[in-house]
Amino acid sequence: MIDVVVVSSETSKNIYYLSPGDFNLKKGDSVIFETESGLLLGIVCTENYQEKNENLVLPLKKVLRIATNDDLRKYSKNKENAEKALTEAKKLSSSLDLDMNFVDAYYYFDNSQLIFSFLSDNRVDFRELAKKLAAKYKTRIELRQVGVRDKAKKIGGLGPCGLFLCCNSFLTDFNSVSINMAKNQMLALNPSKINGICGRLLCCLGYENDTYTELKKDLPKIGLVADTPLGMGKVVALDVFKKTYSVDLKEKGIVEFSKEEE
Repeated sequence: MIDVVVVSSETSKNIYYLSPGDFNLKKGDSVIFETESGLLLGIVCTENYQEKNENLVLPLKKVLRIATNDDLRKYSKNKENAEKALTEAKKLSSSLDLDMNFVDAYYYFDNSQLIFSFLSDNRVDFRELAKKLAAKYKTRIELRQVGVRDKAKKIGGLGPCGLFLCCNSFLTDFNSVSINMAKNQMLALNPSKINGICGRLLCCLGYENDTYTELKKDLPKIGLVADTPLGMGKVVALDVFKKTYSVDLKEKGIVEFSKEEE
């Protein structure tokens, strides 16, 4: 077991599992911590707790300190400067006739890097833009081409369920989602119902897919001919939670049967 604290970063829109070191951190504390690319400021999501080593990617990066008032002022200044840099990047890309739809920009806390995210339908040669930005801001520039799901994660919003987007709230990675998951859960294949605001399939389709697969394991498939106590008929509906299936019998119409009573 190892001591861990979970920290979220508004800057990178990611969640980090970190070593708290000697700090006894509380939920809501602002901290400065290490990443592979530089320092970030984040908010503690959990108090210190112990986690199994096999559940973590070791070695863990560390919390360096609890953020001071000076740190918070620097963070605010970095956000302000990143907004200005984003406006400048848009102007420069337009002057270079580049097909780039910028999403956001942020500085690492120590100003070691300035990161820009953008959307584009095509591959973009942004080398000249990167040179101009590096010359102006005197730091390492990184231009990241992202997808529409990444844009939704960064910008946020409300999903069709009325709650804040999962990707913007707690998801750290985009798991694969397929149309077969919607079919498996017997959802209407209407794009307005199964697509998120990003235009892609809802991430939450994956949450209950394994449960539906398990519940349907002993039930006949819709469309197949089933042998029932009242004769042969075509399966027309399932209720996976009641463990029942409805069969269209020629002589008796549609009859519901319970798998648990068989």
